Amino acid sequence: MMHRPMWGLFCAAAVCVAGWCTAGVAADELRAGVAVREITPPVGYRMSGYFNERLATGVHDPLYAKALVLQQGDVAAALVCCDLIGIPRKVSDAARQRAAEATGIAAENIGVCCTHSHTGPLYAGVLRDWFHAQALERQGADPAESIDYPALLVEQIAAAVAEAHASLAPARLARGLVEQEPQLSFNRRFHMKDGSVRCNPGQRNPDIIRPAGPIDPEVGVVLVQPAHAGPPRAVLTVFAMHLDTVGGTLYSADYPYYLEQELRQTWGETLVSLFGAGTCGDINHIDVTREDRRPTAEIGRLLAASVRRAAESAKEVRPNLQVRSKLVRVPLQTHMSEELAWAKENMHRVGTRELEFLEQVRACKLLALAAYPDESVELEVQAFRLAEELALVTLPGEVFVELGLAIKQRSPFAQTLVIELANHNPAYIPTRKAFAEGSYETVNSVIAPGGGERLVEAALGLLHELRP
Repeated sequence: MMHRPMWGLFCAAAVCVAGWCTAGVAADELRAGVAVREITPPVGYRMSGYFNERLATGVHDPLYAKALVLQQGDVAAALVCCDLIGIPRKVSDAARQRAAEATGIAAENIGVCCTHSHTGPLYAGVLRDWFHAQALERQGADPAESIDYPALLVEQIAAAVAEAHASLAPARLARGLVEQEPQLSFNRRFHMKDGSVRCNPGQRNPDIIRPAGPIDPEVGVVLVQPAHAGPPRAVLTVFAMHLDTVGGTLYSADYPYYLEQELRQTWGETLVSLFGAGTCGDINHIDVTREDRRPTAEIGRLLAASVRRAAESAKEVRPNLQVRSKLVRVPLQTHMSEELAWAKENMHRVGTRELEFLEQVRACKLLALAAYPDESVELEVQAFRLAEELALVTLPGEVFVELGLAIKQRSPFAQTLVIELANHNPAYIPTRKAFAEGSYETVNSVIAPGGGERLVEAALGLLHELRP
């Protein structure tokens, strides 16, 4: 289904949960609100996801920031899921602060996560800065940036939280969990016959020996239901698989768009489907044993079937809302001055065939490292207790699946959902094992080995604080 660009509706597009009874709210009763704001940039803006410059030529489906606000007594929390490849800390901090000022929700109780769509805007980072600088040098202006997208993103995220907060009404929560069926996700790193580990070595490659890591097959679901009878008003789905199934130059939310369309056939057109990317730094949709790939719409349909199965066996929980967050100091990789000089000299070859792909990745990584003022970076970990048996963790960056599995397996909660790319995007966060093996993700990481494990320990500490 094709849509015309909707930039003219950008500031007005909002959908709020309605029809929930607000009378007789008890002090310990859970209230929930949800709202949606469109964040589709104008056609012609640069697109994210790859190392070559791509300009958007149209809109397949609009991009959104979807906010869920929960409040119980004097505790309030918000989760915003954005159809973006990632969000820099500068933007998320500004959006959270503005939302906090508008609602009274503590900024540290607001999580802004991204689905990792590769068909959204390129509005921050080394590549954006390079392409922008080149446009200014050539033309004196950058026609690909006709708007201040980061500023408008801050505005829309904050507005979504404020509108969700304004629509708070008594609600119930239910939790569900199933395994994907059929298998949709695959580890994309493989041990090869030459002794190396390679990312995406090609389908039906005879030199593949075995995957270098596991997957996380679980589809975790939280249903936000009216206090009384009625279908869910919002569904949060958490699943660990990269959003890079579309390609092209049309804006798209990737398979979560089709997930929502399918779920609306079951629960109505007003349903808001929030998607949280599980830890999928090394997980994608490519089955190397086959020559074909599942179409995006089919992935969405099959994932929706799993969500429905989870909903059928979902257990209502007694809400017990609380939030903890922690800043973790993580060391960065080191680099030599001559390496940085090499990177600057070769940036004009990025996106071309003049430089090997991993060398292009390394050049961008070195420039990213040079932008950090210190030899370490503070990364935020959040933990949301939704009920005595249900918790949610947010992590920054593209986190390897093993790290998310470690949190889930060692969590004191019966069910723990782990969402990556929250509040900041320092690129890939591999395991120590993966750093020793090498390949694309480790070259594209600025974090020193062991940084991911520090985030795991911080998350587990917060979870144990929330459930002694």
